[in-house]
Amino acid sequence: MSMDFFDHPDIAKNLIKNLRKLSTRMVLFQQTAAHSIGLVHTDFKTADILNEAGPLTAGELSKVTGLSTGSVTALIDRLEQAGYARREKDPNDRRRVIIVPIKENQCSIKEHFLPLNQSMTELCSNYNEEQLSLISDFLEKTIAIHEKEIQAASRSEAKKEEPNA
Repeated sequence: MSMDFFDHPDIAKNLIKNLRKLSTRMVLFQQTAAHSIGLVHTDFKTADILNEAGPLTAGELSKVTGLSTGSVTALIDRLEQAGYARREKDPNDRRRVIIVPIKENQCSIKEHFLPLNQSMTELCSNYNEEQLSLISDFLEKTIAIHEKEIQAASRSEAKKEEPNA
């Protein structure tokens, strides 16, 4: 069922163009949602990451977001002040601090996604189980590629910041 992607340059070009357009629209949607609750985009997405994967240490959060540890410290301060996260002692290692999402306050973030979730559910109802499975597989692999690229960019940026020995 697979095709040779490079034998269909117009399809390939259109797919990549649409992925970039989708990415831009997602960022714009998230910026609008973040602004409406008094957050900047990075803080909004980090609160979402914490809700999805937390609790995390500041170092883990730095790796996931690709931000420097200094940037993450300031970001955590802002999330604490806004009521979306709190610092707690790690129960397994009292020397470490973990960043815990405040689930009760995540409702304002979730509310912004309700209409989008409804529209996406309606869209998905137009596809059969096999098609949805294929789309889901494609998206999971796309996410993995992006995560790999975030880590590569973070390593590259860290090397630029290293003092010459």
